This record gives sequence, C-alpha cells and structure tokens, in this order.
Amino acid sequence: MRSTHCGVRGERASALWGSGNRGGENRSSALWGSTGRGGDHRSRKGTTTLVVLALALAMPLAATARSKVSGDGAYVAPGVYQAVAADPGGKIRVIIQSPAGLSGAKRANHGLGELKQELDLIGAVAAEVPAARVNALAKIDGLVVTLDAPVRATSYSSTQLWPHENGIDKLWGTALSPAPKAPTIAIVDSGIDKARADFDLGARVVRREVFTSLAQNPLVLDGRGHGTFVAGIAAGSAPGLAGAAPNANLIDLDVMDDNGMALTSDVVKAAEWIYDNKDRFNIRVANFSLHSASVLSIRYHPLNKAVEKLWFAGVVVVAAAGNYGSPDGPSGVRYAPGNDPFVITVGAFDLGGTGRIGDDTVAPWSAYGYTNEGFLKPEVVAAGRYMVGPVPAGATLRTERPANVLSSTTMQLSGTSFAAPVVAGAAAQLLARNPSLTPDQVKGALMKAARRVPGSSMMAQGRGQINLVKASVDKNIPVANSGLLPFVVSASGGSGMVFDTAAWHSAAWSDAAWSSAAWSSAAWSDAGWSDAAWSDAAWSSAAWSDAAWSDAAWSDSLTYEDTTGSDGTSSDTKLSLQDVYDLATDPDLQLP
Repeated sequence: MRSTHCGVRGERASALWGSGNRGGENRSSALWGSTGRGGDHRSRKGTTTLVVLALALAMPLAATARSKVSGDGAYVAPGVYQAVAADPGGKIRVIIQSPAGLSGAKRANHGLGELKQELDLIGAVAAEVPAARVNALAKIDGLVVTLDAPVRATSYSSTQLWPHENGIDKLWGTALSPAPKAPTIAIVDSGIDKARADFDLGARVVRREVFTSLAQNPLVLDGRGHGTFVAGIAAGSAPGLAGAAPNANLIDLDVMDDNGMALTSDVVKAAEWIYDNKDRFNIRVANFSLHSASVLSIRYHPLNKAVEKLWFAGVVVVAAAGNYGSPDGPSGVRYAPGNDPFVITVGAFDLGGTGRIGDDTVAPWSAYGYTNEGFLKPEVVAAGRYMVGPVPAGATLRTERPANVLSSTTMQLSGTSFAAPVVAGAAAQLLARNPSLTPDQVKGALMKAARRVPGSSMMAQGRGQINLVKASVDKNIPVANSGLLPFVVSASGGSGMVFDTAAWHSAAWSDAAWSSAAWSSAAWSDAGWSDAAWSDAAWSSAAWSDAAWSDAAWSDSLTYEDTTGSDGTSSDTKLSLQDVYDLATDPDLQLP
C-alpha cells in the first residue's frame, strides 16, 4: 500500500521533485566484466562485503622497508600524495607500517594523527592524519605509509529494479573481471555526505568545494540531503544499492543551502571550477539536478553560457528536465540549464513495478515540450519515480518528508532530479569504454540506443528510455548536435568555444530549410537514425517564442532543486524473481 505525503504547509511548488501517485548463465568479458542472467541476478541480491586492506600488502614489505632504513626517510605511496593534493585541508586515512613493529608505528603516529586501529600482525597502525602532516611522517626513517583504501571483495549489487531494466548492471563488472574505471563525475548540488559505504567511506569523493553564499549548517557536509541522494544514484556503491557508475570518483560542489536554494552566481562559479580543474581530476561528466527561476533565452542566461563552455571543453553536462509537467499536454522546458540544446536533458519515467517495458510510462509531472528557442526536450528519459537512495541522518529532507524515510540511511524520492544522475552515470560508463567520445557523441549514443516507452507520447519521452547495453556496443555513433556545430566558434580573447546564438538565430529565422537540414533523419542516416518522427519534431519554428529574444524577460537570481515530493513511497521498485526472468529474456538487454 503506498502512502502519500503532501509536504509541509507553505511548501514551494516543485519543478524537480515529482508529485502525484501512479494509479543462469555467467558471461565474462574483459570489457564489461562478468554479467549475469537468470539465477545470477538472484545472487547479486546478497550482501556485498567491503573490506579495508593495506595497499602495501601487494608489495614485498621487507624489501621496501630495508631500502628506507638507511636514513632517507619513509616510503610514502603515490596515492597518499594524490589524496593530499586533492584535499590539502582535509584528513586522510592511512596505514603506517614500521620496521620496529606495532610500537614503532604507534610512536611514529603519536602527535600527528588519530589512531584508528592497531594492526599487530603487520607491525602497523591505521590512522587518520591531517593532510598537512603527511610530510612529517615522510621524514621518519623506515616507515611505509599507504592509503587505508577500500577493496571490494564481490561484485556491485542492487535490489532495486531500475539499474537492471536499463542494462546498467551489465556494465558493473565483478571482482574477478572488473569494469574499466569510469571518469570522474562532478555533482553540483547541496553537498555529499561522503563517509558512508555508498562512496567507499569517502575514498571516491576526491574533492569538495563550497560555493554557496547562502546560510547552511556548517557542521555537516550535506544539510539538505539532496546532493547525497543524487550522488548515490549516479555512483553509489553500497551493498544492494549500487548506482549507475559505482567505481567512478566524485567531485562535491556544494552550491545549495539547507532549503534547496542556490544563487545562480554560485552555480556558475561551480561550473567555472569544473572548467579549470577538469583535466586535473579527469572530470568528464557534470550533473545539474537543479534549474534557474529565470525564464530567459539561452542567448542571455548565465547558466546556459556556463554549461555550454563545459560542453565545448569536453564535459558531458546532464540536466534535469523539471517537474512542472502536466499529464494533459506539453509544459515546455523553459528553465536553464535544461533548456539548452548542448546538454542532455533528462525526463523521468515510471517503471510500472515490473521489469517489462510494456507497463512503463513517463511520470505525469515530468516536464517536456519545446524550449523558447523551439528545441524539443527532453532528449531521453530514465527511471526517476520511487527511487531509493542515501540521505544523511540530520538532513532537512528527512524532517520535511518523514513518510519517505525508509531507514536511518535511506529515503525513497521521486523527480527528474533523480533521473538525471542515472544518465550521468550512464555517460561515465560509455566514456570508461571509449574515452575519445565527445559530449555530442555520448548524447548521440544514448539517444540512438534509447527504447520507446509504449505508454507515453513521443514528445514526453524524447527518443525514449536509455538502454546502456546497446549504447555501449554501438560502433556507429551519431553526433547529436550536428546541425548546431557550425555555430560553435572561438570565444573572444581565446577563452574556449561558445555558441554564437545571434548567428544561429539569423540563420534559422531566414532559412526555412534550416530545421530539415539540421534535424531530419537524413542528417542521422549514416548512424542508423530510424525514428523520423522524432527528428522531424526536434526543432520547430512554430514553437519559437519571440519573447525568447527580447531584453524584457522576467528574471530571478535564485536556482532551485525544488521541494514538493508528494509521491510518497512504493513497495514495488525491488527486483523480483519474475523481473529476473523478464530481463534475462529481453533481447534488447543482452550483451553480444
């Protein structure tokens, strides 16, 4: 029986949180790791064990230690210095080994770090050391200092249905046949509560930057809970609750206060940080589960300018479509950054409680339709209703929505906010297997492989729900924005590339054939683009609003994650034995 929680009195209308209730064999691959069919899915429902081991056990300890006893300091593993560079003001979990045994390791750590465990078997201690004190450890002769790094003993797993229906679980890999390392995903949100199993006890949250100018709880990493939930869907690794790319590193860019609000300038500063640091941290994907309150053209809005700079610099930008949709017809997608043609805009669909695509429907609150410039949005949809994810114990989301709390660490929430990170993780999976892909190709691969949701209109779902199995094996990948690329030019002053909206506006306004040349099926024919119905509707001059190009447009400096969430909870989101059979016999979800 589903419960419905309508939110607190005075709560703001939601645009990114959903509302309303809906009425055997193992195959091993060096590319994807081992994938399961039939009974193998059942085994993944078991508990995944997370074991913490000393990385130095992989090397001959005695030989390493002897080489440093002669007065030339400690051996400090490169990963320790990388952790220091990533968070110079933070603390690092390390294992300190000493040739003098446990007592020597304790003496070395005394006054430098907090002792966590005594490891007498190997003459070592586990400690949490401020990054600024690592150099002091490095000066002590004979020590071996390594990261206290999490090592996964079994494969990733999820008891939730959504990773299995879109084929994401096929790309997780196993301990014996691990998947390739996914690139880093930047989460622009309310923060990430990193010290939990979802993020390997913080080991995969490699950097945190706080940009919010609004007041928030200074004692917690995510006082709202929204960012932690989004990060869990994108890249969580907790047993039974794996996200889309569970081996990806994460960047925590905190732009929101504890009420889910941010200044647009703070979001732009976060995008600027990604742009400046993308190569240093291998950031290839950025997730924006938020939208501005400004109804402005992409020609003027600063958020559009910011995400376009990221896209042209090689970062795949994924944005939520919004939750202001109507079941009676298109709402349009009016807000930045989801209204931008150079991002992957994601709507939310409802799994229908089974692993069969035939009962799926686009969520009634998922925004869709034309932007002010006439672009059809979203491009794809992903699971976004009744999603289960991690939320910190003291987060305001838990107090506002007690009916959605499932445990001391998890909640169930709905919204395009949570469909977007599914696609962000999927994009990271594609890039892990083909790092040379451009953002336009990642978008094209996901769109081309998407499957129609039979219970919903074409406009509501774009190309359909993502299918990562087909997208990951396609060798003939289209360039999604081919019709717009001629208008991407060098910025004045040499600061990257920009979209020349004025030139595009002039061309589209004066040439009636522009849309057919840019968006017709002919432009995608080499890639096997077969859905002419979508491509014919992808851009419409009839939907073009002259107001989009006017200086007079209502503006607001705030950006929102939005806060309705009245979907309550559902008990039919878990993977069942029937689902295992249905998924194992679905020809669209089998790796070749």
